[in-house]
Amino acid sequence: MLVIKTISKMREFSRECRRDGSTIVLVPTMGALHRGHLALAKEANERGDQVVVSVFVNKTQFGPEEDFSAYPRTLEQDCENLEKESLATAVFAPSHEEMYPDGDPKTWITVDRLTDHLCGTSRPGHFRGVATIVTKLFNVCQPDVAVFGLKDAQQFYIIRKLTADLNLGVDIVGVQTVREDDGLALSSRNQYLTSEERVQAPILYQVVADAKKQIKSGNRNGSEIRELMQSQIQRASLGRLDYAEMVNSVDFYPIESIESGMTIVAAVAVYFGSARLIDNQIIQVP
Repeated sequence: MLVIKTISKMREFSRECRRDGSTIVLVPTMGALHRGHLALAKEANERGDQVVVSVFVNKTQFGPEEDFSAYPRTLEQDCENLEKESLATAVFAPSHEEMYPDGDPKTWITVDRLTDHLCGTSRPGHFRGVATIVTKLFNVCQPDVAVFGLKDAQQFYIIRKLTADLNLGVDIVGVQTVREDDGLALSSRNQYLTSEERVQAPILYQVVADAKKQIKSGNRNGSEIRELMQSQIQRASLGRLDYAEMVNSVDFYPIESIESGMTIVAAVAVYFGSARLIDNQIIQVP
C-alpha cells in the first residue's frame, strides 16, 4: 500500500491508473479510523479497481472554538489497519501546507439552502470548508466514485448536490451508519466521552429511531414528532441539545406536514462535555 503525501505524486498515481484502465474510488476521511471508516473502504472495494483513502484533518471546516487541535491524528495506525485488511491501494495524507500553500484559501465552494439548517446553523462556515476540501480532493485524486458515510447525512446530500451542479463526474455512494451494540453511531469523537457520558450517548439513536417508528406508524405531524424528539433528549442529564429536527432531504429545511413519498431526515446533535455527537435516520415515507 502506497502512502502519498504530495499533490504531484497523487496525480501521478491517478494518471497511471487511468493509463491502465483502472477505476479509482476515493474514501475521504480525517483519519482516526474506526470500523465505520473500514466499512466505507470495504464498500469502495466493491465499486472499483483502485481504492484511495484520504487522511486529512481539514482545518477549514472547524470553527475557532472547535476541536481542531485536539482532533486525534493516528496516521500510522490508520495505515496499519487499512493494510492489514487489504482495503486500500493508496493513502493520500497531505499536510495542511500541501493542500493550502498560501494559508487559508481565498477561493471557496458554497452550496445554498442545503447548508441553512442543522449543522449549517450550529457550525457557521463548516460546510463551506467541507465543500471546498472535497472539491479539491476530487480535483487532485480524480476518482470515478467517492464513498461517504450516511451518519453525516447533511454532508452527504451537500456533496452529492455540488458534484451534480459542478458536473464533476464522480458517482457519490452513501454507506449506512455502523453502530455499537447499543446503537451509538461510531465516531472518532466518541473517545472524548467519559464513562458516564458513554452510558447516556445512545439516546441519540433512540430518538431518531423512535421518530422513524412514528412516521412508519402513520404520524404525519412533523411538529409533533420534533417536540417528542426534543423531550426525549432531556432524559440524558449529561447531554446538551444542539438540535433535534425533522427536515426534508431536498433542501434540509424543517417540515411541518409529512406526505407520502417524501424522504425525511430525522436528525439530532447533542453535546456531551466537549464531544458533539450527531445521528440521523433517513426515512422513506410510505
